[in-house]
Amino acid sequence: MSTSTYAVGIDLGTTHCAVASAPLGASEHAVIAPEVQAIPQLVAPGQVEARELLPSFLYLPHPEELPPGALGLPWPHHPTDRAVGELARVLGTKSALRLVSSAKSWLCHAGVDRRAPILPANAPAEITKVSPLEASVRYLEHVRSAWDHAHPEAPLAAQRVTITVPASFDPVARELTAEAAKLAGLPEAVLLEEPQAALYSWIASAGAAFREQARVGDVILVVDVGGGTSDFSLIAVREEQGSLQLERIAVGDHILLGGDNMDLALAYFLKGELEGKGHAIDNAQLATLTQAARGAKERLLSHPDEPSVQVVIPGHGSKLVGGSIKAELTRADIERLLLEGFFPVVTREAKPTSRPRAALTQLGLPYAQDAAVTRHLAAFIARNAGTLPTAILFNGGVFKSELLRARVRAVLDGIVTTAGAVAPRVLAGADLDLAVARGAAYYGHVRSGRGMRIRGGTAMAYYVGVESAMPAVPGMPAPLSALCVAPFGLEEGTRAQMPEAELGLIVGEPVRFQFFGSSLRREDRAGTVLESIRDDELRALQDIEVTLPAEPDAGHKPGDVVIVRLQAGVTEVGTLQLEAVAKVTSTRWKVELDTRDLSA
Repeated sequence: MSTSTYAVGIDLGTTHCAVASAPLGASEHAVIAPEVQAIPQLVAPGQVEARELLPSFLYLPHPEELPPGALGLPWPHHPTDRAVGELARVLGTKSALRLVSSAKSWLCHAGVDRRAPILPANAPAEITKVSPLEASVRYLEHVRSAWDHAHPEAPLAAQRVTITVPASFDPVARELTAEAAKLAGLPEAVLLEEPQAALYSWIASAGAAFREQARVGDVILVVDVGGGTSDFSLIAVREEQGSLQLERIAVGDHILLGGDNMDLALAYFLKGELEGKGHAIDNAQLATLTQAARGAKERLLSHPDEPSVQVVIPGHGSKLVGGSIKAELTRADIERLLLEGFFPVVTREAKPTSRPRAALTQLGLPYAQDAAVTRHLAAFIARNAGTLPTAILFNGGVFKSELLRARVRAVLDGIVTTAGAVAPRVLAGADLDLAVARGAAYYGHVRSGRGMRIRGGTAMAYYVGVESAMPAVPGMPAPLSALCVAPFGLEEGTRAQMPEAELGLIVGEPVRFQFFGSSLRREDRAGTVLESIRDDELRALQDIEVTLPAEPDAGHKPGDVVIVRLQAGVTEVGTLQLEAVAKVTSTRWKVELDTRDLSA
């Protein structure tokens, strides 16, 4: 925006949100140093404090649970029926069934209607629910209100805003994030992958030392383990015309595995300890115990001098005095459970394990079956064996623990050296909690031509299913081939060069577009046809059912098969856009792989 005063980065995280900014318009040689913006939030009923991190929790209180004015905030038009941030997290430790958490993970869950009021998951019918999309809107609204309160002369909607998403987010989740931003009053926000943001932050903080630590030929592995996801990316350092260039060359799968899983593991451990002492822990208490375990884990990992933390949850019934249940979580417990369960030592041949699943399951997030982050990491490196990492950049609050960083480094050293390469070095100076927000703010300057831009594009190649024309055979569906419409790495805001192939498009009656993606087939070009669809290469994305208008003015009737040529591109927010152009009439039909809203 030409009227923008600041470049603002928003880390819309699974467990925390953060905001950083840097003024625009400085001289070309000025140092860009994004600063974290403290976010005012309720920390207790009626008590507001400004903190660097806004916990990504939304609490939906009972109408009579809190006294009048308890949810007041220092800006007008604040909500009175919900709490966001630290107070939400605190209240959730006492009544977890009213707490919305992991909204970001639900936002990318293709198995649910992300616009439907489904959160808190498994809450009873009497509790009002919200959608994953609405929860994301509420966090961004809080951020916008906090910014506008602090900068009345420069409202956030008028700034150059960048919101981060996991690199492995598919176009559906990206589009939903962009929509949440628009609904929160930030219509011009752009999206940036979190590992790239972390690397941008490191570049900004390293300054001239960047060229000393990052060398031509390096392959930087960004290992990002946050509250809800594990994200892996490979970024190559290259030289073009005498200048260093960065290019994102590989992205891992979207793995729902992170701090949330660790909190649950600790909660089950504590549950076993309490039940061994005669306490019966029901599901509601387990949910509360999970939130309490989260706080105890963060305390122990950030205070290495403390040997243990006491965990307290309410007992059964209404008795408040003496009715609580207490347990103790020790540093030894955390080290054993986290290292052995989530960061075991593995070899380069390791792969995530899978188990037979029950036919029926509760509706919930599609968590990774294997909890070992190191096995997922080994499998990611194996898929990219030709590009072994030479440097590591850690990101995510989980790695505030030196213990966990050391374990991952040891595993990577073993994997890389057994492949005959030199052990990767660690890039120093990373800011694990706030790097993503700072990097997103720095990216605002990069978009204007300052600094070094990471070239990336789409994190996978995209395909659309094409049904074969063949006579009907009882019990046999028509074979389906996959047509590549967007190759791996297609830059946002650009279009793919499609060949002049002609296809038939059915108009005027319900049809289904089947989309597929692959992070493995990086050499396919737009127009490449895969005669068979293999599950080990392609994964099915969201099917889109739509009735494309027949356009009678152009001479098309319902049920007609119109000869078309395809055009495809990727929007600025990473949405795949497919257009079919009629050969004779030039009529256009458009389908976007985003939410269930389709346009034609």
